[in-house]
Amino acid sequence: MARITWFEYFTEDAEKDLAFYKDAFGWESQKWGDMPYWLVMTGDKSEPGIDGAIGLPPMEGMTQKVINTISVDDNDAFTAKALAAGGTIAVPKRAVPGSGWLTYIADPAGIVFGIMQYDDTAK
Repeated sequence: MARITWFEYFTEDAEKDLAFYKDAFGWESQKWGDMPYWLVMTGDKSEPGIDGAIGLPPMEGMTQKVINTISVDDNDAFTAKALAAGGTIAVPKRAVPGSGWLTYIADPAGIVFGIMQYDDTAK
């Protein structure tokens, strides 16, 4: 079964939102690359929960500000399953360098989510 393993909060003012989540919940963050994108650690890895990221305004094709990402073992196969089940591609498959292959899918209600095939050789 595929599980949600990542979240993204898209915002116009990431630094303000990062400060909010640090003050309110103690979340830690670290900038990733040259983009306005911060990795967020929400707690101790030994406890239930997931980590994610805050940054970047949503990409073209996305209107919501929160995206959950589901880990899959084969991006192409799960994209095909999602399309056959009535989903549509919101943002085509792309490499996330050093992390994997990511596709954003919209479900029949229009809710966008990511599917990520983790692969540290992705470029």
